[in-house]
Amino acid sequence: MRRLPALTALTALVATFALTACTDASTDSSASPTDGGSSAASFDPSTIAKDETIAAMLPADVVEAGLLTVGTNATYAPAEFIGDDGKTIVGYDVDLAKAVGAVLGLDVEVTNADFASIIPAIGSKYDIGVSGFTITPERLSEVNMVSYFRAGEAFAVAQGNPKDVDPTDVCGLSIAVQTGTVEDEALDGLMADCEAAGKPDITPLRYASQADVTTNLVGGKADVMYADSQVVAYAVTQTGGQIEQLGDIFADSLHGIAIAKDDTALAQAVQAAVQKLIDDSDYTTILDAWGNASGAVTTAELNPVVS
Repeated sequence: MRRLPALTALTALVATFALTACTDASTDSSASPTDGGSSAASFDPSTIAKDETIAAMLPADVVEAGLLTVGTNATYAPAEFIGDDGKTIVGYDVDLAKAVGAVLGLDVEVTNADFASIIPAIGSKYDIGVSGFTITPERLSEVNMVSYFRAGEAFAVAQGNPKDVDPTDVCGLSIAVQTGTVEDEALDGLMADCEAAGKPDITPLRYASQADVTTNLVGGKADVMYADSQVVAYAVTQTGGQIEQLGDIFADSLHGIAIAKDDTALAQAVQAAVQKLIDDSDYTTILDAWGNASGAVTTAELNPVVS
């Protein structure tokens, strides 16, 4: 999750498998044998028909341009990251942006940018921003936001949970995290809780890359992996089911597409396009391809109330 405009993205699990868990971390573009080493097939926007009614909601300047410009920070797999060819931006956010463009009858141009620079450039350089933006009151004061995904944090264990780990009590276990993430910081709190309760200590296993976190869970060095829910879901897919999510997602929040605050027409058109994709199941097809159907929402809200 990316909570604040000043935060930069984290990085990679598979051939740029990026983990951004709400804060800064270093980028690792390597892939390990357990990563799978490949990206999901790119979405084909030609499968989505233009909706004339929704397209008629677009402001005249966008219609005239015939193009939807999208800002993203391609370091957050499986939402947006650089694919196997080393140059193409792929991920479920990218596929969703292409699908929205198809509904609106627009070509889509996705540009890789520094994360913190995207929202300030909405309405000038970019028509929309799609980059795992957590919807916050601060962001809603700056831009319109259309909700499209719910994400949080999650634990993962080896397939079948052979050590019978209880997600409500991880004391005495070895827990792997990527350094610099929210989960890395939260792990300190879990360790303190175990100590205060007089329970066995947690053994922290901190790695610079998410690839190493996943590899050490698969290899048995770590009992538990702690990461963003999208990263866990993608890791399950990329490891061929050698790991599984443990328990429910927690500390979850909505992600949103950012549109200029003064561009109500475009915001309403994007909301209608996302809702149509949800209703027609094209949305879940996109998320399924990236192993993240669990983050699906049923309603695309414009500027939802959040705390």
